[in-house]
Amino acid sequence: MKKISLKASTAKIADTVATYLIIALISFIFFVPCIWIVLASFSKSGSIYSFDGFFPSAYSFGSFIKLFTDTGTYDYPLWFGNTFKIAACAAVLGTFLTLLTAYCMSRYRFKGRKAMMKATLVLGMFPSFMSMTAVYLLMTQLNAVNTHWGLIFIYSAGAPLGYMVYKGFFDTIPISIDEAAKLDGATNFQIFLRITLPLSKPMIVYAILMSFASPWSDYLLSSLLLKDKSLWTVAQGLMYMPDTEFSRYAAGSVFIAVPIMALYICLIKYMVNGMTSGAVKD
Repeated sequence: MKKISLKASTAKIADTVATYLIIALISFIFFVPCIWIVLASFSKSGSIYSFDGFFPSAYSFGSFIKLFTDTGTYDYPLWFGNTFKIAACAAVLGTFLTLLTAYCMSRYRFKGRKAMMKATLVLGMFPSFMSMTAVYLLMTQLNAVNTHWGLIFIYSAGAPLGYMVYKGFFDTIPISIDEAAKLDGATNFQIFLRITLPLSKPMIVYAILMSFASPWSDYLLSSLLLKDKSLWTVAQGLMYMPDTEFSRYAAGSVFIAVPIMALYICLIKYMVNGMTSGAVKD
């Protein structure tokens, strides 16, 4: 018995050590590029060719100052404002559409419901860039090329494809609550607005964050539709910075990550609750 217990204890220790080593290796792989881009943003020379090996040869805050003051060629503050406008509008509209879709799929039974659910799952398997040509032709017909609202429309329209997690959350809310509200004379929309949404705070926060994060960092759609430099997003503008402005590019990349990181840190509790609540059905 002692030998078996000793072997089990040794195996447990070995498993724990191996797990922590793998986690440490993965963390190192992910964190090294992040640390390097942060250090590169403080490069004094500004050019990637002046690095002393892996790291900059001298450091300063000049890149961050230049990022917001030298707006002649690279208007970062304008691009930042454009990005925030697009992401915020897409988050509000996309969240509303996603929650409505999830609620309908969770609460109503209608002909073709299962077929629609299967179709959305299949469509979600294809990468978004496969529809770029069709999206561009559609936006051309709607005269929405080179406009922020065209981009917001695409982000918002695509958001409901990820409704399954939210449907799982709505499935956990007892349908008896809806039935009791209907007996009191409430309409379907009143039930959704006044009963279901107040009970779904974690999921709403999670939906807003997901709908905000995607357009915040997207490059493909913005580069496809936005041609005027004054309409560019941050991701699009940074891609046109040359190697001699690499420290400014790095500074812009670091700064664009600050707002989204702050949101995640402040709202991580609601995110976790939303993801876990929508992952299973009681």
